[in-house]
Amino acid sequence: MKRYINQFLFVLAMLLCGTMSCKKVLDKPPLTAITADNYFKNGDDAESAITGCYDALQDDGYYGSVLNLLGEMPSDDVSSANADVFALDKIQWTATTSQPGRLFLNAFKGINRANSVIKYVPSITTGITTQRRGQILGEAYFLRALHYFNLVKCFGGVPLHLVPTETESQSAMARSTTDQVYTQIESDLTLAESLLPESFGNTGIDRTRATKGAVNALQAKVYLYERKWQLCISAAGKVMSNANYGTSLNTPFNDLLPFKNHQESIFEVQYAGTDDGGFTLPDLVLPSPPASYSFPKYNIPTDNLMNAVDTVNDQRWKNRGTVEGGTSYTSAILGTGDGNDGGWFVYKWRSTNFFASKDNYPLLTLDDVYLMFAEASNELNGPTADGLARLNAIRVRAGIGETSLAILASKNLFRDEVDQQRRFEMAFQGDRWFDLVRYSNQMIADPSAVHKVAAMDIIKQQRGTANTNYLLYPLPLDELNTNPLAKQNPGF
Repeated sequence: MKRYINQFLFVLAMLLCGTMSCKKVLDKPPLTAITADNYFKNGDDAESAITGCYDALQDDGYYGSVLNLLGEMPSDDVSSANADVFALDKIQWTATTSQPGRLFLNAFKGINRANSVIKYVPSITTGITTQRRGQILGEAYFLRALHYFNLVKCFGGVPLHLVPTETESQSAMARSTTDQVYTQIESDLTLAESLLPESFGNTGIDRTRATKGAVNALQAKVYLYERKWQLCISAAGKVMSNANYGTSLNTPFNDLLPFKNHQESIFEVQYAGTDDGGFTLPDLVLPSPPASYSFPKYNIPTDNLMNAVDTVNDQRWKNRGTVEGGTSYTSAILGTGDGNDGGWFVYKWRSTNFFASKDNYPLLTLDDVYLMFAEASNELNGPTADGLARLNAIRVRAGIGETSLAILASKNLFRDEVDQQRRFEMAFQGDRWFDLVRYSNQMIADPSAVHKVAAMDIIKQQRGTANTNYLLYPLPLDELNTNPLAKQNPGF
């Protein structure tokens, strides 16, 4: 934990040489040290600090690529011949596997930045209104909740740092339980909802910064993972009635791609196509061309997935003809090159720009909320007209037509359809493995809740035994070495 100390200092340095002129900065006499005493003084400092909190999401070790790989590579949707992701693909991760360690590091960097805002911004009164100060705090609470949600679904219980780690004595902390982490996430989101506006008055900004809608969408997802069905329904309902995102799924699916703050997006990690953001994922998953060069790519769509989709009628997978590098099938591209560049590849991101894509990463979207509502409604009440309406909205936009309660007459049949549409709609967006894990957790908690495919099936297929330890990633060895109070997950 020592490496997280005073992360907000790096925020200021990044902003000075990133969003301002470095020449102007270098013309000024340097500060001996940047501390809370000489930094958090006015509204500009508060704005810089919250901008740095959003910047923490962009790193290649976070939404830039790693979180997506953790959410896709172990699943049945993708595979890879690249040795860098072998441990994820074959479910052979250990405490020294790089990707979980990088996610752990970057999430706690983000937490420390948010904690600095939460601690110091309330005392700022110069150059800032009461309303804007409250909004900044709401944004920080939302982001802290998001970081802890990513951590808890990857590792289970983690240390709950709720103040900035500014001294080495603060860094060692025992892990909280999974339930305690979720309780804190819920609390942070409740505070964020009370402080954030419905809109900042600009469609693009509303997808860039946290709003009430983003809070409600994240609440729905958190409650879905906790199996708090009624709370999930309520939170999702707030999003679906929020006109900022449209009141139906009107945008043709192909027009949602690549991701760049369309109306149905609720919150996206922003990338400008420059080196500072480091959005490397498109270059890691696309053939060359359009990728910058040829090597064994990550997240190669599996035959299992591609044999399941309808490439004739389903607008999410429809054959759309020749594009650079191959043939577009909406969500996937069939590469026509040789060797590394032939076969199926992800096509939801289409700009590479030499490992600095200008496309965004979709974190919360309206179609996801529709599917969460349908799932939670079925789990709580069985098949209902309300749940079916949201499920049919997904199907109709996809061009495969409505289904009926007569066809999905049981909770199990309805669940199968939600699972399948979730797989087809949200493919490659970083959810599939985490969905499969929560399906397994649900069946462990309630054996009557049967999913056709769950994480335990994939674990058994890859490892030979259905070992529940692999429903989580291990804490990274670096954390165990620097935090003597932390204990490893079972089996690692």
